[in-house]
Amino acid sequence: MIVGVPREIKAEENRVALTPSGVGALVAHGHTVVVEHGAGAGSSLPDRLYRDAGATLAEAAAVWGRAELILKVKEPLPSEYALLRPDQILFTYLHLAANPERVLLARRVRALAYETLQLEDGSLPLLAPMSEIAGRLAVQVGAWCLQAQNGGRGVLLSGASGVRPAKVVILGAGIAGTNACQVAVGVGAHVSILDVDPAKLRYVHDILGGHVTTVMSNRANIEEEMAAADLTVGAVLIPGARAPRLISRALVAAMRPGAALVDLSIDQGGCAETSHPTTHADPTYRVDGVVHYAVANMPGMVPHTATLALTNATLSYALEIADHGFAEALHRDPALRRACNVLAGHVTHPGVAESIGVSATAPESLL
Repeated sequence: MIVGVPREIKAEENRVALTPSGVGALVAHGHTVVVEHGAGAGSSLPDRLYRDAGATLAEAAAVWGRAELILKVKEPLPSEYALLRPDQILFTYLHLAANPERVLLARRVRALAYETLQLEDGSLPLLAPMSEIAGRLAVQVGAWCLQAQNGGRGVLLSGASGVRPAKVVILGAGIAGTNACQVAVGVGAHVSILDVDPAKLRYVHDILGGHVTTVMSNRANIEEEMAAADLTVGAVLIPGARAPRLISRALVAAMRPGAALVDLSIDQGGCAETSHPTTHADPTYRVDGVVHYAVANMPGMVPHTATLALTNATLSYALEIADHGFAEALHRDPALRRACNVLAGHVTHPGVAESIGVSATAPESLL
């Protein structure tokens, strides 16, 4: 199979979908890999490394034109729509529930989304590495938001001798929330984490040796915790669907003046009524005195680490598709079937279909 790796053109996106070692693995399996010139430069992976690993370097039009399987990080942008071909396989983060791109239907692209590839135990192995990085970054950027020159309360997360530490509230005890919790506890903050799953709360409590307050998530508890919070991290997710709006405008208004809200759910529409996507160049805005941080591609600020972590997770699935072909790979692997969002002009993922108001078609019926 011919595998194409274009350079990401989304603003401030410096990740790349495949490392040179990933190229080497695909070439060793007998596949051809075409990489766009400069695709890895933002991740400190120069063209020379891709060439040495066996890739062919080409311009964007040649990458898209030759490739049967396109590996990307972010969804295609309007300038790339004309390059999409019927039956081309697109494997990337799509987030269609929040950003329904009907061009994929019109172009009859076979679109697989990293974020909906789901194992039998419910885990999301291709979302996990980016959730881990975003969760760890959330506390870092939250601390920055709390600095007075950035509009915050002027609070140090760890406190100081004789001064209370900051109160950090984390909504969601999945991978992002758990990693945010570990970092926040590590810097000495007073941390509460909320979730609807007691087993997840028990796990977080155990791994942190009890140095965290675990709270069942309901409206009353969210309101009580956030009213006293210096930093709130929103890390809730429903696979494939729009993030639930747990934080109302009224609740934001009830937060402390100068408090910070980091919305990690923004890729799926955000978990606060007051959230809208921001960029690394202009990451924050204030609503009712609360500093909001809602950058949609947070791992893009550490692209070298993020690219390595992403390829570690995606490569085995890319090899599966390349080795067996699209139809056979989906027949063999239920996780890849769940990753399928669009096929033959139909929406195939139930969560995506519900979010954009159409009926889902089982991918098996279209193969």
